[in-house]
Amino acid sequence: MSTANFLAQDKIWFDKPRYDEAERRFYERMNGSSQTTQDVGANSILQDIARARENIQKSLAGVSTIISAADQGELICRIKSLELENQSLHKVVDDLRAALSKLECRVTVLEKSPAAASPAPAAAPSVPYTNGTTVQQKTSAPVKEQEEEEDDDEIDLFGSDDDDEEAEKLKEQRLKEYAEKKAKKPALIAKSSILLDVKPWDDETDMAKLEECVRSVQADGLLWGTSKLVPVGYGIKKLQIACVVEDDKVGTDILEEEITKFEDYVSSVQYTCFFSVSVMVTHIIKQENLP
Repeated sequence: MSTANFLAQDKIWFDKPRYDEAERRFYERMNGSSQTTQDVGANSILQDIARARENIQKSLAGVSTIISAADQGELICRIKSLELENQSLHKVVDDLRAALSKLECRVTVLEKSPAAASPAPAAAPSVPYTNGTTVQQKTSAPVKEQEEEEDDDEIDLFGSDDDDEEAEKLKEQRLKEYAEKKAKKPALIAKSSILLDVKPWDDETDMAKLEECVRSVQADGLLWGTSKLVPVGYGIKKLQIACVVEDDKVGTDILEEEITKFEDYVSSVQYTCFFSVSVMVTHIIKQENLP
């Protein structure tokens, strides 16, 4: 097959650039018409925005004028109030000046009055001489000064030895009276109140006999109080008894030891309550205060 026949049978689009150009122009026209419509819509929107801006500016201008008018009224009121305050202050200042001038006048008068009120020194009496001339007698100032010095000499600032002796005697007497009064005061006795729990061996123990044995414990400074039977359990009761002891004479160990000697009745002894009490010895004395 020849080359010419091959090219004649081959399907080649030789006019494609021309068709592409036509297609491009077609789409450009279509896009151009839509762009124009879009431009028209955009222009209308811009006009509306411009109108809205003008309206906003006008409204703001009106508000500013209203505000400015209100501010002017407020400023006028404030100016008037300031003027009134200024006038009142001027009045106060004038009053203060008048009062100050009056005070100055009074001070000057008071400064002048002592000089005017003070009497002139009396003239010294004149003493006649034989020749007919008179001379003034000297004042008695030296005599007065001498009398004042004598009065000063009579004043004893440090006191004499007699006064010291009397003060010492008075001090010793007061100390002696205080010591006697302190010796007459009632002595304090330290005491303790104790509550004991005395337990028997079993329920067959004679509790009356047990209490009798406990109260048979006697000592100087020991005083038994009330008692009662308190149930423990299983028919067993314990003896709860109170007593008051002097701490210096009776100890708790001695008391427990004396009670536990009754082995036939007493099983154990416990202290349930213990507190100290300071009791004044009852003496009737006459209270005397130191001078």
